[in-house]
Amino acid sequence: MGSGPGTEQAGGGVALASARGRWVLLCAVLASGMALLDGTVVNIALPTLGKDLGASLSALQWVVNAYMLTLSALLLLGGALGDRIGRRRTLVIGVVWFAAASALCGLAQDAGTLIAARALQGVGGALLTPGSLALVRASYRPDDQGRAVGA
Repeated sequence: MGSGPGTEQAGGGVALASARGRWVLLCAVLASGMALLDGTVVNIALPTLGKDLGASLSALQWVVNAYMLTLSALLLLGGALGDRIGRRRTLVIGVVWFAAASALCGLAQDAGTLIAARALQGVGGALLTPGSLALVRASYRPDDQGRAVGA
């Protein structure tokens, strides 16, 4: 952390207006936004996925549900893991996991593989979502935390 004026405070944390503060916020917003967007954006592609993969309506429902189910079921575990091994480490693991699972989704040749890859995406999302919010809360000065969390 830098030690210039407005960067740190005795109470701990970085200033939201500092360069480091903006980078932390950008990383956290992009990480959690990735997981939230992925929960809904696949709905747009469902008709095309159904045609390309020859998937039934039931399989297409599982493409959406596999992600949402693993994400929601493992959110608390993701938060607890962040407490145990570190918020930043958990966030990075979650982003890498999510990206690898996204690549698997793109390479899927059938509905079953896509459903499994979407479930793996949900695991990554469960690691990065609570980690991003916890990182924001832990990184900023007390007077900047509200604005940072709101962003």
